[in-house]
Amino acid sequence: MKNFSTKRIARIAIVAALYFALTLAVAPIAFGQVQFRVSEILVLLCFYNKDYCYSMGLGCLLANFFSPMWTLDVPFGTLATVIAVVLMVVLGKNLLIASLFPVIINGIIVGLELYVAFGGLPLWMFMASVAFGELVVVTIVGVPVFKLLEKNQTFMKLIRE
Repeated sequence: MKNFSTKRIARIAIVAALYFALTLAVAPIAFGQVQFRVSEILVLLCFYNKDYCYSMGLGCLLANFFSPMWTLDVPFGTLATVIAVVLMVVLGKNLLIASLFPVIINGIIVGLELYVAFGGLPLWMFMASVAFGELVVVTIVGVPVFKLLEKNQTFMKLIRE
C-alpha cells in the first residue's frame, strides 16, 4: 500500500475540490428532480487510479451540503457515489462497463432519495431521471473524453501516479 505522501494527499484534495466546484458551478442542474451533474465525469478517474475514490467521496460530500435536500443528499447521495466508484475499481473491467456503475447506483439510491423528498411520481420515474443524467454525463460524454485522454501519455502518467 502506498503511503499518503504530501503529493498524493494534494492530488486527492485538488480533484475533490474540482468535483465540488464543478457541482456548485452548475447547481441549478446538479440538484433536484432532473440532474446533470457535470462533475460526475470525474468519477471515471477512479477506473485508472483508486485514490480518486477518496476525491469523489469527499467532493460529493461537500457539494451535497449545498443541496436543497442536503439532509438526505449528504448521507445517501454521498453513499451512492462511494458505492459506485468502489464498484468501478473492483468490477470495472473496461471503461464502458465501469461507467455504468454510477448510472445504476445513483439511479437507484438518488432516485429513491428524490422519491422520498418529492413524491408525486412513480419511483421508477425518479430513478430513470437520475440514471439518464448519469448516463449522459458519465457514459455518453465521459467515456469518449477519457478514451481521447488515454492517448495522452503525460495525462495517463499523471493520473496513475
